[in-house]
Amino acid sequence: MKRNDLQNIMRRAWELYRTTGKAFAVCLSRSWVIFRLIQRMRSSVVQFSYEKIDGTLRKAKGTLKDVTALVKGTGKETPKTVRYFDVDVQAFRSFKIENLITVY
Repeated sequence: MKRNDLQNIMRRAWELYRTTGKAFAVCLSRSWVIFRLIQRMRSSVVQFSYEKIDGTLRKAKGTLKDVTALVKGTGKETPKTVRYFDVDVQAFRSFKIENLITVY
């Protein structure tokens, strides 16, 4: 694990703490779940679900493996969202970190 990974975990934890107001320990454990999800997506296709902005549940199959050729911009990663490549739709999607429900 790199130092940069730990910084990202803490940034996400503090962002969750600011937006949800839950205990920091809960936010930190949630941040670790998001970190593990991103790590799994870098090596394979992962099924997970999250709540969309309109309140509906979205079950997604996402990956980050071999998608660097599909990136069109120079977007910077933010600790507020998780971006992924949806294999069903064949397009990039993102969700807010506080909306993650579960990883299958």
